[in-house]
Amino acid sequence: MTPARCFAPGKSLLFLASITAAVAAPWVSEQSHPGDFPLAGAGQAAAIVVSAEDFKVVHIATGDLATDIESVTGQKPAVRSDATGLAAPAVFVGTLGHSALIDGLAASGKLDVAALRGQWESFIITTVADPLPGVPSALVIAGSDRRGTAFGVYELSQAIGVSPWYWWADVTPTKKSALFVAAGTRRFGPPSVQYRGIFLNDEDWGLQPWAAKTFEPEVGDIGPKTYAKICELLLRLKANTLWPAMHACTKAFNLYPQNKVVADDYAIVMGSSHAEPMLRNNLTEWTAPHDQYNYLTNREGVRAYWEQRVQENGRYENIYTLGMRGIHDSAMQGPKTDPERIATLEQIFADQREMLAKYARPDVGAPLEGARGHPPLSAIGPATAEATPLQIEQIPQIFCAYKEVLSLYQQGLKVPDDVTIVWPDDNFGYIRNFAGAEEQKRRGGFGVYYHLSYLGAPLSYLWLETTPPALIWEEMDKAYDHGARKIWIVNVGDLKPAEIGTEFFLQMAWDIGRWRRDNLPDFLPAWAAREFGAKSADAVAGSLKLYYQLNFQRRPEHLQWWLPGQPARPSTLSVVEVFDRLNRFGTLQAMTDRARTTVPREKTTAYDELVGYPVRASTLANNRYFNGELGRKREATTADTELKAITRRFNEELAGGKWRGIMSAEPADDQWKSFRIAPWQQPAFPAAAVVPDKSRTISAEQFQAVPGTGPARWEQIPGLGAAIFPTTASAPDEKRLAVTAPRLTCSHEFPTAGAFEFTVHLLPTHPLEPGHGLRLALGLDDDAPQAVTCNVKDGSPEWAQGVLDNQVAVTVKLAVPKAGRHEVRVYGVDPGVVLTRLVIGPPSIRP
Repeated sequence: MTPARCFAPGKSLLFLASITAAVAAPWVSEQSHPGDFPLAGAGQAAAIVVSAEDFKVVHIATGDLATDIESVTGQKPAVRSDATGLAAPAVFVGTLGHSALIDGLAASGKLDVAALRGQWESFIITTVADPLPGVPSALVIAGSDRRGTAFGVYELSQAIGVSPWYWWADVTPTKKSALFVAAGTRRFGPPSVQYRGIFLNDEDWGLQPWAAKTFEPEVGDIGPKTYAKICELLLRLKANTLWPAMHACTKAFNLYPQNKVVADDYAIVMGSSHAEPMLRNNLTEWTAPHDQYNYLTNREGVRAYWEQRVQENGRYENIYTLGMRGIHDSAMQGPKTDPERIATLEQIFADQREMLAKYARPDVGAPLEGARGHPPLSAIGPATAEATPLQIEQIPQIFCAYKEVLSLYQQGLKVPDDVTIVWPDDNFGYIRNFAGAEEQKRRGGFGVYYHLSYLGAPLSYLWLETTPPALIWEEMDKAYDHGARKIWIVNVGDLKPAEIGTEFFLQMAWDIGRWRRDNLPDFLPAWAAREFGAKSADAVAGSLKLYYQLNFQRRPEHLQWWLPGQPARPSTLSVVEVFDRLNRFGTLQAMTDRARTTVPREKTTAYDELVGYPVRASTLANNRYFNGELGRKREATTADTELKAITRRFNEELAGGKWRGIMSAEPADDQWKSFRIAPWQQPAFPAAAVVPDKSRTISAEQFQAVPGTGPARWEQIPGLGAAIFPTTASAPDEKRLAVTAPRLTCSHEFPTAGAFEFTVHLLPTHPLEPGHGLRLALGLDDDAPQAVTCNVKDGSPEWAQGVLDNQVAVTVKLAVPKAGRHEVRVYGVDPGVVLTRLVIGPPSIRP
């Protein structure tokens, strides 16, 4: 792992090896070397010892490890509660302060745990010679707290070849004859972001019907059996937080009493979404008339509703959402003006914190104290009724400034200093707000609520996960640099097929330095190698790279160029562009089919789930839409029929019908028509006309970067565009841009003199500093730069078009004094601007 940018000052003590080294030199092998620990081989596996007094999650993880070793080698280790009578190498698992075995090894000097003490979710995996009389060697997994130990156990599982997605995506591990762990110590943690998790949302079309009818029919809903599988996945991904499913089709998480017990058994921190304060699910738990969910007219009723939940759940480890919105994803009822809304929210904060201070317990959660937000070590375990309440500053709390609430914060809403403020994205992957330097000093810190799936305007995307890892990296790395280090939550919709984006997001949250601009292209090959084997990695990664590239240009769920309620119209693509797009999807499908032939037979089901279906489905969706637009009815209808067939096969045949009901192509039904595409039918409008294109495009990759006088510089984000780094750099002096600003340069041949239109295409990111647009400047040769501002109002029609296109544009005219080659220069002004290309139109004035 790379050295993490963590909460504590200076470098982390625990991240040692670089990811490159980790990939190049696996620390678990089938071959034995001097000093290696024999985990399994020769018909037997080393016993696993875990103290009976250790946490429930440690015992769960240890049991899973034994099963994982068996799945790889065919040999299942014995799991023991003590080392009595051992006379062979063994695996010792335990949590500091909760394992007599681990504490004894530390006391004897045979186990160095100095780097673990007081750390959050950290662990070591180390080999120890002669740990106990009669035991020649041990592999020790020791954690600083209960999740740290569990993460260590699952880290070993992954190292022996068990994917975190072994169950959720049927990734069969490669069989191995033996397992040897290289000698030495491996240290992990603390994580870069303290709370890291997912939000299960819009589950109507996949997760809920699958759980209710296929996986958990005895409950008929998303219940404890399903949540146990989700919690295990989170631990394998080193996540610790869950916002549960909350649509009306699903009963509230806490209406099934066993759900919160399962979460606690797995040491998962439970929270709730931006619209569900105090762990309440309003859609199924607020049983009074909706108009009574009003703090101005029914304060006591609402308070009692919240207080009951805190009384019931205060003994568990939670992170509490403060504030109030409507029953579902709507604005708060009652106050009529923004000043009234602000005053009401500030009163709500005080009332909610009063009940938290009354009912939260000291043996759950961890204080928010510590260097730069890292809490001190906390003994997190089963609660006791006798435990005394925590101080309010010690209780994890968030305020999510989602949608209209962000405006209230920007107008002066006072959030208690120890409460974590969570910035939302705009629901399409672009974060709406960032903390300034002074603001970052607040005690509670900041977080991010991000989307990989969304039900809402202007058009939903609920089906396939097509957000490129490069965009996730650009936005989340930028957020981290601006202080968002306390909590990261990602909306994953139905979870499948969002596996790749979910894991990338959580890998960043665990170790922000793991993926950087220089190694970002390595993510997909590394992921593919782990899931399908090294021989398939390049082919699979190449297919996925093109999949993200094409679908980022227009998501499959957005293949409709009119918004609901508007007249149907063709796309803005010319016929030439349409055929080019269809040809590129044809290339993508051929690449994906070839890659499948390189995948071992036992891994083809996983391939079909993780790669094959998303690629084929997006290809067919484009064939259906664009062939229909071209008037090629037979080809369009054939694509539509095949899309339905492969979706049926996913549900009915993959993994023997395990996933029956989980996959629905968008739109699955006629619900939420105001922000979903219409069911496909052969369009009546004519094909787009061929428009000769005389413009010339300079892609971001064609520019050369030239530094200015300050630290800011243009850098390429592979697969995305050019951006200014560091994102914390100050804007240069606008009066001296030609000298002070970093610039992108490219030599370009102009056919004639005249005034040319220069259209700058940018990602629709939001300004790092509210109040102005995305600023840069353009110039030719040594001419004075001309300032350019792309000012798109958040939520406007221009914003809506921008997030559907994943681009915004601004056009200026520059005078070209004479024909010939000139140097085109793009000057950087604001960090946060991501340039994708520059289009130069034909001259409008000739001398």
